[in-house]
Amino acid sequence: MDGTLKLKDRLYPMATPAGAYFAVASQEKTLARRLLSQILRLGHSVPLTEELLAEWCDGDGEAALDTLYRLQRLDFVHGTETPRPSLSSNLESQLPPVLTALSDSGRALLADDNGLYYAAAGFHHETAEEVAALAGDIISLGRRHALLLQQHLNLGSSAWAVANPAGASELAFYPLYIGQQSFVLIIGGMPRLQDQHFVTLVELLARRYA
Repeated sequence: MDGTLKLKDRLYPMATPAGAYFAVASQEKTLARRLLSQILRLGHSVPLTEELLAEWCDGDGEAALDTLYRLQRLDFVHGTETPRPSLSSNLESQLPPVLTALSDSGRALLADDNGLYYAAAGFHHETAEEVAALAGDIISLGRRHALLLQQHLNLGSSAWAVANPAGASELAFYPLYIGQQSFVLIIGGMPRLQDQHFVTLVELLARRYA
């Protein structure tokens, strides 16, 4: 099948919300995640060619086409005929409105895995500091029990949540692994991760840290 794959010319590769989440939800650096990382960093500005695709996949053009095909079948990527507008290089000013859009209550913040927060929306400063510290503890807890959660219980997610009696999330913690940096996206209320704003968040972080 691989030999029949052809890349359509002059399309700009874009990650979908599902693709962006897959790219950063694990520390495992598979070829698919490395390709998605490059798309998140550069896909908005350069049309994809077979040469560029091979370069993004360590020079293996056949594996690159096969990986892109599988990502497209999973609805993790798609192509557009026009580039997306460039994002501002001022990460700090762009994060709060993007974070606001990721929660039905407008409450979200981004912290690192040491419990320090980078940006917040809808949380007072003191509360944001305490929630970020809690996130650091939760990520540490998840790492200590990773073998149980991922292999013995076969859970496909490393996210944690405080749920109400109906099972709906009231405060959720999503680890994001970008380059050598680990973040935690904390969302108060119902998360809205199946949204273009989530792709924008990951793109902003990938262009700074990947």
